[in-house]
Amino acid sequence: MEKKDITPFKISSISELHQLLSLPKPLHPLISLVDNTKMSVNTQLLDTSFILNFYKISYKISINGKMGYGQGYYDFNEGGMMFTAPNQVLSTDEGAEYYGYTLFIHPDFIRNYPLAKTIKKYGFFSYDTDEALHLSDKEKNNILGLLDSINEELNTSIDEISQDVIVSYIEVLLNYSNRFYKRQFITRKIVNNNLLSKMEQLLEEYFSQQETLTKGLPTVEFLASELNLSPHYLSDMLRSLTGQNAQQHIHEKLIEKAKEYLTTTDLSVAEIAYQLGFEHSQSFNKLFKKKTNTTPLSFRQSFN
Repeated sequence: MEKKDITPFKISSISELHQLLSLPKPLHPLISLVDNTKMSVNTQLLDTSFILNFYKISYKISINGKMGYGQGYYDFNEGGMMFTAPNQVLSTDEGAEYYGYTLFIHPDFIRNYPLAKTIKKYGFFSYDTDEALHLSDKEKNNILGLLDSINEELNTSIDEISQDVIVSYIEVLLNYSNRFYKRQFITRKIVNNNLLSKMEQLLEEYFSQQETLTKGLPTVEFLASELNLSPHYLSDMLRSLTGQNAQQHIHEKLIEKAKEYLTTTDLSVAEIAYQLGFEHSQSFNKLFKKKTNTTPLSFRQSFN
């Protein structure tokens, strides 16, 4: 859909968001749990992109319409959870309606807690919308139960313990989501193994066709783009299948090609480093020794 304005509309506070969604003022200025059916999107947000200055965790089942994220749209007819970190570009469609709930958390709410740092380890905050978390009925009940507990705490009298309790619920919610994503990787193992095979083929072609000479070393972003995945999702999926992330797979293929050059050609170590996309041979030497516990020259000599 063509955008009316290419500049994203920035929403800095949860109170501002409530106003734009025609909702009552939030019970707490830094955290809010919203029933999606109560939202009425302000015309300022229709058919345009926007940026939230806070975390957003949603469980949605679409009645009609699609939710935009980045360059794509995703249909939530089957229901799913979506996680976005602050300063990511979002969009919505006119007429879109959803069942479910959305939790908004301003970074200041968790700033004095360990969660302020550990929340960054949850890679699913950087997944694309078509990598949403789809829940079983039992998993859905766990998540909705936690959201109900957060809602109950927000609707009771605020005291000095309230924030501690809510942060604890958020941590449990994120840990459950992490567990359920790992389950999703397992239940989609056949599909993911096909993606792994495609990635291996991409790397083989990249090195065999010497794209390194013009494009440099292959990156996680390149592989993810070719596979239509987000970089974080690709790495997390690979880690669940093989125990290695995407960068480690790239290094593994690179070392494999380096060994091939060292044992089947007369190219110098510097020339091999150049062939593989390194700007400096020292970087190649360092990586090779780290991965094999020997230098490229020593490895070559062991075959002579």
